[in-house]
Amino acid sequence: MSEKHHLQRSLGLIDATSIVAGSMIGSGIFVVTTFMARDLGSAAWILVTWLITGLLTMSAALSYGELAGMMPKAGGQYVYIQRAYGKLVSFLYGWTVFTVIQTGVIAAVAVTFANYTAVFFPFLENKIFTVGDGFAFRNSQVLAMFSIVLLTYINTKGVKNGKVIQLVFTSAKLIALFALIIFGLYIGFHTDTFSNNFNNMWDAHKTVLDEATQTVTVTKLTGIAIVGAVGATIINSLFSSDAWNNVTFIAGEIKDPKKNIPRSLFLGTLIVTIIYILANIAYLALLPLNGIPNGTIVENGIMFASQNRVGAAAANIIMGNIGVFVMAGLIMVSTFGCNSGLILSGGRLFYAMAKDSLFFKKAGELNNHDVPEKALWFQCIWACLLCISGKYGDLLTYATFASLLFYILTIYGIFILRKKEPDAERPYKAFGYPIIPALYIVVTAAICVTLLIYDTTNTGLGLVIVALGVPVYYLFMHKKE
Repeated sequence: MSEKHHLQRSLGLIDATSIVAGSMIGSGIFVVTTFMARDLGSAAWILVTWLITGLLTMSAALSYGELAGMMPKAGGQYVYIQRAYGKLVSFLYGWTVFTVIQTGVIAAVAVTFANYTAVFFPFLENKIFTVGDGFAFRNSQVLAMFSIVLLTYINTKGVKNGKVIQLVFTSAKLIALFALIIFGLYIGFHTDTFSNNFNNMWDAHKTVLDEATQTVTVTKLTGIAIVGAVGATIINSLFSSDAWNNVTFIAGEIKDPKKNIPRSLFLGTLIVTIIYILANIAYLALLPLNGIPNGTIVENGIMFASQNRVGAAAANIIMGNIGVFVMAGLIMVSTFGCNSGLILSGGRLFYAMAKDSLFFKKAGELNNHDVPEKALWFQCIWACLLCISGKYGDLLTYATFASLLFYILTIYGIFILRKKEPDAERPYKAFGYPIIPALYIVVTAAICVTLLIYDTTNTGLGLVIVALGVPVYYLFMHKKE
């Protein structure tokens, strides 16, 4: 890399906030409430779970502000972990981000974008070829890969291109979401649906559908069983609220990062938390919580919304049949904008790893636009392979659990660095330290333990993916020596 090339600080507070909010809002908010309705069966407990998610996300973001102010460098969380724990743990984080967290989410979001595009162009559902009974490669997967390649190419042409796309698409989806909420609440509150959903609002029950026989089993939840159900289903809302930390990866390109990164983390997570809670209130105002499979949109309710698309069902109530197309368009905008932020940010982390000789050397080079082009293409190639594999859904489950573990480690790093480096410059100090960061660690650790109990296979595989990074780390170290 020539000395004249270096990361340019060209992103302001609005751009950084746009990356936080834009990376968080993908397709999850339009789908996961259906799963949560089946797991909890209670309007109040669903809203409590979303509120806990929002408070956890915001408390983590406010805690990260201290680390971001101390270390305003490209790579963000990877750099924080390295300073607190050393190179091995930071490599394991970077390895997990590359193998599943970032690339797995990029692949899943791209496939979601392609699936909703198929609402307008049904030929995208056609199979190109099949392998046995379990694997089918469709036109939609080709479109998903093309969208990743296109966004990667745009981002290689300079951070300003990525900034414009991010700002336009984030603004569009925020406006559309607010419209959905306002019209949803206005129409919904002129019916008795909302009040019906909040009769016996704390009575929780788990609903299981047998796909083969289409029979439904309902189990009442009380006491500790409710806590367990909330702890297990919160993975859905946490996934929908994830990727807020991506802005830390691009710290090297943010103006006045010591102030703007903490501010953008707070503003972005606050905006999304408010939108998510209001969107769920709108769903509960428009649709019955309980329902039956294979009925009309109203009969299905939130619990059995067609193809789990509760957002599309809500739009149908507001606008009729055209609502399906309006919602499909909104999700296309939402997922395309989400991936723009994920692709822009992820390449910077792998660039930082390459600088430490812990990733492919070429990833540490900047192109003529002062962008880590090769790091972006490495990320693109692996994300496209995950689109082909069709296993990205499983990867997301492993990734969200692994992501939570590294959030805990990173926030505990604040305590380590306060002790290890008491005199280090801290332009911003973690909000509510030590109580808020400690509460985050305790609550998130409890969620991780609950997930290990309730979803042992997927969470166990998440741990295996992290552990596989250990031998890879020593291979890089051996090569370096």
